[in-house]
Amino acid sequence: MMKPFGQLLDFDTALTTVLANIHPVIAAEKVGLMGLSGRVLAEDIRSTLSIPPFARAAMDGYAVIAEDTFGAGRRNPRQLPLAGRIFAGDAPVQTLQKGQVVQIATGAPMPDGADAVVMVEETEKCGEEVAIFKAVYPGANIGQIGEDIKKGELILKAGTVLDAGKIGVLASQGLTEASVYVKPRVAVMPTGEEIAAAGNDLAPGQIYDINSHTVAAVVQQNGGEPVKMPIAEDKRDKLRSAIEAALEADMVVISGGSSVGERDLMFGILEELGKVLFHGIQVKPGKPTMFAVVRGKPVLGMPGYPTSCLINAHLLLAPAVKKMAGLAFDRKNAVDAVLSQSVPGSVGRRQFLPVRLIDGQAAPLFKESGAITATAEADGYLDIAPNVDILEKGEAVKVFLFNG
Repeated sequence: MMKPFGQLLDFDTALTTVLANIHPVIAAEKVGLMGLSGRVLAEDIRSTLSIPPFARAAMDGYAVIAEDTFGAGRRNPRQLPLAGRIFAGDAPVQTLQKGQVVQIATGAPMPDGADAVVMVEETEKCGEEVAIFKAVYPGANIGQIGEDIKKGELILKAGTVLDAGKIGVLASQGLTEASVYVKPRVAVMPTGEEIAAAGNDLAPGQIYDINSHTVAAVVQQNGGEPVKMPIAEDKRDKLRSAIEAALEADMVVISGGSSVGERDLMFGILEELGKVLFHGIQVKPGKPTMFAVVRGKPVLGMPGYPTSCLINAHLLLAPAVKKMAGLAFDRKNAVDAVLSQSVPGSVGRRQFLPVRLIDGQAAPLFKESGAITATAEADGYLDIAPNVDILEKGEAVKVFLFNG
């Protein structure tokens, strides 16, 4: 017998329910600097080295004793003898004496005795003497020891998402690796005899498995590690065994098997193994979405239709994976546009409509839920409230971007 859906849950309550049952992964692993981009730091990092570790020239020019330049100007330059040259990477071996200058390159260590650098633009070399055209004060154009980072200070906190600049901070300390949280493993489990794995021949009535690959991409984009499971048959014992195998991961995402029908066994199996928290959301597309907790693991049952599955992956799975990975999630990545044509609402259900952005206009992609091109061609989606009858052509709208 076909069993109808029970009371449909509104989307916000569904998302809140999912996130309330998601817990960040706390296991950590050591990862080399080259693999740290986007990872979440699992420990506080304190500096073991001041940066810079020595006083260094901040400009190309001449290291001087500042007092020797006092009174210098264009009309009355100070003529000082050149006592040597220091380049970046050199170790100074001499002490600057009063009345001398040393040519110095940006980043080179300051010689003992020197307390300022005159920029090369304010000088003129004449044989083995240098004319100084501008006076400098002590400390001018010098990067002091620890000016950027002081030894012993907290430089990065646990929970920090590592980007290029923060990885540079780690590198400044001579570190080769850092402890970061392990990426959450998300089992991606397709179901149904109507789908075939890529590379296999299609039997009559079959299509290739799309959802495993789109869902896996969403998992990766949001800080998780997808674990591709074999296609499970729509038979109770096969489905149960497949779910139990998938529970080795931190989270399970099942595509297909969540609609109402006599072959859709997922609800009963998940109720046997754990607890179904909702089955059916008041949205279009994606109404037959299911969420359960089994043995402490979140299990998200997605619709089989590719567009419904992928949109719900962006809306429900992405924030769940980010929370597990210790990453922040919001829907602030949106742009303003105007509608290129009128859009009917879906009275009684909140609608997430894929759109393409063209010269500031949002062009709706009206395709049925089985058409993967509806999202392939889309830049984002409109969030249309359930009480809207129609959005008129030219109306201002906000487009939430899929890449956010």
